[in-house]
Amino acid sequence: MKCSIDACAGEYEETTVIHTVRSGGRIVVIDHVPAEVCTVCGDVLFSPQTVRQLEKLLADLPEAKQSVPLFEFA
Repeated sequence: MKCSIDACAGEYEETTVIHTVRSGGRIVVIDHVPAEVCTVCGDVLFSPQTVRQLEKLLADLPEAKQSVPLFEFA
């Protein structure tokens, strides 16, 4: 599928991404999220089903698989 960003000639390709979101005062990083990513500009599209799964996961966060340091840009 052609990229939806104006003037971008790229095509979307199915892959997985790392999705980062702030939820309930915490920063949550979710790995291996299915997405379509433009091969030129990097625009990311999630299917409605994936969005529903992300919302469900964020509503009832399980125990984290691991933790990582968080640095702030000063």
